[in-house]
Amino acid sequence: MNNFKKVALTLAMALSFTACVNDNQESKKEDTKAEMPAGDPKTDTSGENVNEKDPNTVKEETGKEANDNKDETKEAETTGKMEDEPHYGKPIKVAYNGGVCTGAPGIASVRGEFEKRGLEVEFINVESDVDSIGTHTADATIGHIAKFVPPTVNGVDAVFASGAHTGCKSLYVLDNGEINDTEGLKDKTVGFPGSIGSADHNIAIRFFNNDGIKPDEVKYKQVENSAIVQSMENGELAGAILSDEFASKFVEDGTIKRIRSLSFDDDFKNEACCINALNGDFVRENPLMAKAYNEAVLSTQKWIEDNVEEAAQILFDNNWATGDFDTVVEMMDSYNWAVTLDDTESTLKTVIEDYKNLGIIDSDMTKEDFIKTYWNSLGLKDSDIK
Repeated sequence: MNNFKKVALTLAMALSFTACVNDNQESKKEDTKAEMPAGDPKTDTSGENVNEKDPNTVKEETGKEANDNKDETKEAETTGKMEDEPHYGKPIKVAYNGGVCTGAPGIASVRGEFEKRGLEVEFINVESDVDSIGTHTADATIGHIAKFVPPTVNGVDAVFASGAHTGCKSLYVLDNGEINDTEGLKDKTVGFPGSIGSADHNIAIRFFNNDGIKPDEVKYKQVENSAIVQSMENGELAGAILSDEFASKFVEDGTIKRIRSLSFDDDFKNEACCINALNGDFVRENPLMAKAYNEAVLSTQKWIEDNVEEAAQILFDNNWATGDFDTVVEMMDSYNWAVTLDDTESTLKTVIEDYKNLGIIDSDMTKEDFIKTYWNSLGLKDSDIK
């Protein structure tokens, strides 16, 4: 089943960059069945909501309270037939808000990975991937671990089923020789498209923490993505968290340089930056459908890892990517799309410990309890992925 060709998409581009960059274009807000929506104007194309709310407020807005029994997801019955599950025969709603980084489910649909597993999918355009899971607007999505962990601990009913890929964001400064490392950013201001408390902010704090710099030794400011480089040039910002795709043009022309990276630094490059998240109720009620969905996405990600150029071509052919094709291929090739389940679990453990120690989340939950409650690969092992 592939209904992607059913509706023609028009993508109005304000910038020529794609993979993990804010296009600021106007796009359709209505749901479009089996069609991958174009990026939402409030999001960058990594699926990162650049105007996202403080994750501590998400619990209140989704109406979800922390559920001590979420570990029941692990105990969901996985025997019987998928045809007997309550959601069978209905499309799995996949929240998508633009981009190459979150494009694996779309590629999976084009390649027939859902169809051959007896699944139908419906892609819906959303402003917040986290909210879409918490409010049952969507059954599945891809988003930054840095964005998902705090609201999930605070009550959003999410299940983390697998990693999406590594890399994609870095810390940049002007390439003028004045600042060459994170030490040079002490008492200065670092900007990012997301809000204070967003994934970008959390990524910045972890960069500094790993280098022995306390969060309060640096100032932080939200700046619109398209204005960040200019803000660095006029002295408003000393550094910025940017997607590597968006930054690539400015790196190539010598305007900025990378000093810390999720993609390339040894202490981060093996971490899953993004996560395949599903709604907890959907998983508990439909464990076999959820497993088949996860398997389809993981199989596609493994294929992307070995066929980056062909995967990029699928994205361009369907108007899910624009800009310079070779640059998109280069960026996609810098990610590990076949990030293992073991590495993803390890990433979650590291992140939860860091966030507790840094005060990003206020919880007594141990990393072991976090994994027991929220991590569920749905019976899949790395050796199962073909």
